[in-house]
Amino acid sequence: MDRLANTVRPYAWGSTTALPELLGTAPTGEPQAEMWMGAHPGAPSRIDRGAGPVSLAEVIDAAPEAELGADTVCAFGPRLPFLLKLLAAGSPLSLQVHPDLAQAQEGFADEERRGVPIDAAHRNYKDANHKPELIVALTPFDGLCGFRHPAQAADLLEGLGVDDLKPYVDVLRASPEEGALREVLTAVLSAEQHAIATTVERAAVAADQLAAKGGPHADAYAAYAVLAHHYPGDPGVLAAMLLNHVQLQPGEALFLGAGIPHAYLGGLGVELMANSDNVLRCGLTPKHVDVPELLRVVRFDARDAGVLRPEDVDGEEVYETPIDEFRLSRFAAAPGAAPRLLPSRTPQVLLCTGGAVELRGVGGETGAGAETAAAAAAGAGAGLTLTPGESVFVPAGERITLSGDGMLFRATVVA
Repeated sequence: MDRLANTVRPYAWGSTTALPELLGTAPTGEPQAEMWMGAHPGAPSRIDRGAGPVSLAEVIDAAPEAELGADTVCAFGPRLPFLLKLLAAGSPLSLQVHPDLAQAQEGFADEERRGVPIDAAHRNYKDANHKPELIVALTPFDGLCGFRHPAQAADLLEGLGVDDLKPYVDVLRASPEEGALREVLTAVLSAEQHAIATTVERAAVAADQLAAKGGPHADAYAAYAVLAHHYPGDPGVLAAMLLNHVQLQPGEALFLGAGIPHAYLGGLGVELMANSDNVLRCGLTPKHVDVPELLRVVRFDARDAGVLRPEDVDGEEVYETPIDEFRLSRFAAAPGAAPRLLPSRTPQVLLCTGGAVELRGVGGETGAGAETAAAAAAGAGAGLTLTPGESVFVPAGERITLSGDGMLFRATVVA
């Protein structure tokens, strides 16, 4: 296994304190938004196998089957198919959706054919892959996820008492579900800029007042008022009011599939996603918003946010998703407990988020099912200790045991 040296991305929305508190380092005063763990070309982790630091992406490129295993390469190609992150939102991220695999392949090919530079500000598709993602809260975590049912969205908008919103309310109450959501989102994002900015300002004032009064929508109104404070006049504020407002507690999660509009508003979490950078934005951003392409990708089906909680599978707490490119689980190591032998068929990135966990290599043939954890521990070799924010890459076929007193997240692929 290889200890990872990871890059922290200083995006403007990042918290100045959350990652330093987890890592036990002094804040710099600058935002620290994401720490990337994996082999994404934008910021690959680095490892040192004795000849000096080298990119994990380069190591995998040099010997993909040795690092990832033949099954993973056969299923996903010669690259690590997932990216693990620590995400620390100090202010809201953009409202966005991700394409499905067919849409990403089609969109990427089209922009390549038209000669759109890969780093162009108006480019939609950076690669030909989809980008499903999973976020697990480490602290209380605020977000938006999926469309509200139209009648609920109508109640929330009507409650603001802003006359400019009445046409949207009428559509949400009168039209079929999918058509209503499509018509209102299209109208909001296509409206004349000055007029929609005025409507957003009036809605924000009303939301702030209603949040202070309490009531069933108080938390949601407060969240929308915060959005308007960060993005005054942005039509994305009204688009956000069509979405479910979610407040996750530590250990709870959200899965964001293709076409599901979402935004993270604040908090610290562990995020796992397919290895892609394809984002189509709906608002809450100064960046490019391609309304026609966005409307082609968005899924206009109302749904509950779908908060996930881990399911225990023989002591491994698994966050079940319908995606093969990644699988996220966690282990709670307890002092005095026997070392646990981790599965070894697939490549893994292991991340400590609390306490201290000890990882120790195990010699012999692969095949954990034929050997007890106690027997493996008896033959364990060199090891290392992880503290919060530290991580390792474990190549496919390498067996290790886990012990200590802490929390360990395990990112891998579906075997």
